[in-house]
Amino acid sequence: MNNKDFPLLHLLLYRNILSDSIVKKMQLIWEKDSPHYIYYELYSDLLIKAEQLHLEGDLLKNYIIYLVSKDENLFSKAAEKSNGMLDTNSTLYQAALHDCQILKDFLIQNLPIIAEKANIDLIYNFIPTVYDKAATHISPLYNQFAIESASLEVLVQELMNYYSSYSCGIMSDYTALRWNSSTGLTGIKNYDTIRLKDITGYEHQKETLLQNTLAFLNNKPANNILLIGSPGTGKSSSVKALLNEPMIKNLRLIEVSKSELKSFNQLLGILREYSQKFIIFLDDLSFEEFEIEYKYLKSIIEGGLEQTPSNVLIYATSNRMHLIKETWDDRKGDSDDVHRFDTVNEKLSLSDRFGITLTYLSPSQVEYLMIVEQLAIKNKISLPLEQLQAAALRWERQHNGRSGRTGQQFINHLLSQR
Repeated sequence: MNNKDFPLLHLLLYRNILSDSIVKKMQLIWEKDSPHYIYYELYSDLLIKAEQLHLEGDLLKNYIIYLVSKDENLFSKAAEKSNGMLDTNSTLYQAALHDCQILKDFLIQNLPIIAEKANIDLIYNFIPTVYDKAATHISPLYNQFAIESASLEVLVQELMNYYSSYSCGIMSDYTALRWNSSTGLTGIKNYDTIRLKDITGYEHQKETLLQNTLAFLNNKPANNILLIGSPGTGKSSSVKALLNEPMIKNLRLIEVSKSELKSFNQLLGILREYSQKFIIFLDDLSFEEFEIEYKYLKSIIEGGLEQTPSNVLIYATSNRMHLIKETWDDRKGDSDDVHRFDTVNEKLSLSDRFGITLTYLSPSQVEYLMIVEQLAIKNKISLPLEQLQAAALRWERQHNGRSGRTGQQFINHLLSQR
């Protein structure tokens, strides 16, 4: 089709775009006299992506701009960390000008050439089935890329402002993530929408958790937190609810399993490069006597040779007051361990390394019935109060005892009987 190089091959910073499957099809169409069906394959892929990403309008153009907005490269990460204030005399800034010129020319001059063989109106005025407000974040970039006379300097500044506000790569798409040393960070798409107000009781605990997190976000001294207590009392939910509070901004929650504590330093090295604040969430944490992963966690909290990044805190939940199982043998005077008190102290000291410990005790009967009543109101269950309470008490005796989780399970049972 064209004897010239595919224009995007000349990019310096945004070369990740070339590995995208849709861009590869564009390149194939540009470089060869492709069969007509290749265009329809391209447009079919675009429609799928547009629905997934909630794009609208001119899909060929807007998809490229979307890739630019999400791309994690030297420039986007530097712009994010500098709060959009990169030195205009720097080589990185000049490279961004170079790439923006190529991208702008491609969008305005070259895309129409790619599209000319199969003119399908659907991809020029696309309306997604589901509207997503987050997709409108890149609207300023659409305008700058679309106007031929717009200044490249203004376009680069818009990009820097975008990366400063919304980050890049996986951090721009997700606020909750999961860590695995083999696969890296992966986003959690369907994150729990629970709010702190949905957790009945524990007002002091929730307020302490919230204020410590706000201090952390405002670059004030903040503590790692250990939440301990009975199962089902709302420890994990309290941590997860932080991301859904309106006053919490620029926070990411990263779930790390006990088995991944050995790779903790690897994760910290990655997080150090971002400007966001991170809470590492260790849920339902406890260690058996033979498990030594706690030593890695202890080392991180205490601080080894490498300082823990200032943008990272650790919040852990546990059903145990002391995270590491202690046996009676540890306390016996005839133990084989000569320094048995050192062994005991080592096992008990991990929980002491957290600056704040919040205790979630099982609710009293009155508190349990209050939880059930509030859940019943929320779910529009109209049983007489005495009947509701009597049934709730029977349920907790027959099941897992009094807790918020038991109350929710009871309400789910009532809803299933409708």
